[in-house]
This record gives sequence, structure tokens and C-alpha cells, in this order.
Amino acid sequence: MKEGSTEAPVRHPLDWRNPDFLDSQKIEDEMERVFDICHGCRRCFNLCDSFPRLFDLIDESDTGELDSVDRADYKPVVDACTLCDLCFMTKCPYVPPHEFNLDFPHLMLRYRAAELVRGGVAFARRQMAETDRNGRLAGMVAPLANWATAEGNGLTRPLLEATAGIHRDAALPKFHGNTFVKQAKAAPPPVNAEAPAHGRKAVLYATCFANYNDPDIGRAAQAVLARNGVETAVVYPACCGMPLWEQGNIADVAEHARKVAAELRPWLDQGHDIIALVPSCALMLKFEWPLALPDDADVKRLSEQTFDICEYVVDIARKEGLAEGLAPLDGGVMLHFACHARAQNMGPKGAEMLRLIPDTEVGVIERCSGHGGAMGVMKDFHETALKVGKPVARRARASGKAHVVSECPLASEHIRQGMARVDGEGEAPKTVAHPILLLARAYGVGP
Repeated sequence: MKEGSTEAPVRHPLDWRNPDFLDSQKIEDEMERVFDICHGCRRCFNLCDSFPRLFDLIDESDTGELDSVDRADYKPVVDACTLCDLCFMTKCPYVPPHEFNLDFPHLMLRYRAAELVRGGVAFARRQMAETDRNGRLAGMVAPLANWATAEGNGLTRPLLEATAGIHRDAALPKFHGNTFVKQAKAAPPPVNAEAPAHGRKAVLYATCFANYNDPDIGRAAQAVLARNGVETAVVYPACCGMPLWEQGNIADVAEHARKVAAELRPWLDQGHDIIALVPSCALMLKFEWPLALPDDADVKRLSEQTFDICEYVVDIARKEGLAEGLAPLDGGVMLHFACHARAQNMGPKGAEMLRLIPDTEVGVIERCSGHGGAMGVMKDFHETALKVGKPVARRARASGKAHVVSECPLASEHIRQGMARVDGEGEAPKTVAHPILLLARAYGVGP
């Protein structure tokens, strides 16, 4: 068997219905096996905080080996894993088909699944994963909700920290009562019949974030595609379940997958491509759902016909060519290559897309922002998350580029906060946008 990631990694389906999957003794036995291999390799020391925590536990133990580490001390290693998948996709030489058969993120997921069953996830944390309910309710009182969660609100943020464990200084998403689904129905952009790609049909899977928190991402995507002749529909049956996945709630994620795949099946039958607006959601549809439901034909078909929004625009450019009318963006762009975009194994499509804009310099930062889904906003992890993301913030600030973007909207806010903390000339940006917004701006369309 070859070593050193010379063969494409293979991911095995999750046997989450098997009672052994949640057996704590078997989980810890597997963790000991995997951790001992990680200890002997240490290639992942600079990816996230899980590995430094693990290696510190071992180095500070009585023997300097894993055999003298108490298994009760494994939990902080699990808690620091952001399920970014970068160790599996980019670093680990022992992933399948290697005989060592390591899948560190999915082992952490298994530990969390068992922890959830035992009641080890706090009530407030579980409520954070109910993104559809939270989006609907907060959208009804969006001005009040956004005031209460705003950075610097000395009245409400300490209370939120005390009751929900959300760090008082962490940037939180805004809410919109006028969701992307509503906006798309009210004012769909005209489709350019003269564009080279005219005739394509696509469904924009709105995602909970674009629908409730940042409709401008969806509006920009729809405007860019319309300019390029693509007829679009906006569909949002339910959240992809990534926040539930982070907590180990595989059963509820499977229910989301079945629901969304079934509702998107008629669109696939009519020849529509499916486009996810956020890379975490694209990753779920393409890779994680089929691993959780390997025998579901709808899920499998959907995974094969789903595109990330940047991936889809690049596909148009390669096959038909983009519509004319792109104008240069002054000052250049620095793009953060988001972890869940990297984990899709499709290449830096955000950067490829932005390089289609004429006379616009595009730089790329290939490193984790440190946010890690909900982890980066929690009281116990916010400062650590900023520390992990500091190299990204420092490089983005030092680049001097007029525009800083990330495909991940949560990473965007985290990078903005990090940039404000590092030294650099000029002011840190007030916003860090999604790259599709810059492409829409270059076309002179969209929000």
C-alpha cells in the first residue's frame, strides 16, 4: 500500500444505525488507535486546535506517549474539531484506501453523536442548530433581533453570553424578514436571451444563510446567472443540516436530506442543475448526505447534479463562455479559500471565477479562518478561533487589496473581526463579501 496521499482519498459510508456506532468503549478504542497514529505523524499540527491539544496531552503525560493519557481527556480534542475536513482531504497520508483507514473528522462526528444521545449537548447549543425556526422567528422582528445581537450592545450581549454561551464580542449573522425566496419571487431578473449559455436551467438552493441572513448573496447569484442566460428558480425546502451535523445529530440530518432531495427531484427530472449558494451546504449535498444515506437514490442523484455557485459560473465560462460586460474592479481582490470549498475537491473555483473579471488582480489565502461553524461564536472558543484565523487576517490586511472576500459567509465576518485586531496600514474593511457579489458588481447588476 502506498503512503503519502498518493492515491485519491476514499470515504466510507457512515454506519450510524449500527448500535456499535454509539458504543462509548468502541469509540474510545478507535480514538486511541487513531490518536496514536496521529502522534507518530504530526503532519496536521498547524491545521486546527484539535491537533495541538492532542499533542500537548501526549507530550505533557507521564511517559510522553498516548498510553499515559487518560481517555477522559480526549473530549477537548473533539470539541476543537471544526469538521472542516482539511486533515482528511489535504494532509493525512493514512486515509482510505491506506490500510490504517483514518478518518479523523468522522471519528469526531461519531464521538459527538454518542455524546448527543447521552444528553451531553446543552439545550441552548441545540437550539442554535434550529436555523429554519430561528430564521423565521427572528425575521418577524428583524430590527429588534439585529439590535439585540449587534456587536457592542452592552445591554443584551452579556446576557446572551450568560444564557447561551455566545461570546459577547463575536459577530453574529443579521436577520431579514424579506427573505431571498420572497425577493426572488417578487422581482426575478430578466434572462439575457443573447448570452452564450442561454438555455441552461438551474435551481438555486437558497440555503438557510442566504435565505434568512444574507439575501444579497442569492440576489447577486440570480442576477449574474440571468445576465448569462440561465433561467433560475429559487427553492428552499429546508436547511442542509450542517449545524445539526456539527452536533452529531446524524438522524435529523438524514431527515433533512430525504426531504430536500425528494422536493428537488422534479426539478432534476425537468433538466435543472442544482446550485448551492454556500460551500458548507454544497459539501453536505455532494458528499456528506450520500455517506449518511448511501442507499437513497434521490440523495445520490442530487449529489451528482449539485454545483457550488462559483463552480457553476466557471463551468459556464469553460463550456459556453460568459456574457460580455464585465468591468475591472479597482484595487484588486484577496480571496479566502474557504475550508468547505476546498473539501469539495473542485479546486479554487472562487478565485477562478474572479479572475474572469478583466484587469483585476486576485490573490488567494489557503488557510482556515478558524471560525468553524458555530464554534467561533461560542464563549469557550471565540478567542481560540480568532487565534487560529490570525494568519488569514494578517495576510489579508497586509495585502493592501481593496476587496477581501470569502465563499463562507461565517468566515467572512470572522476574518473582518480578525483584520480589525491586527496591525496594518489603512482601515480594516467594514465588510468581507462573498465573491459572487463582486462578480455582480463587475457586471453592474444585483444588489
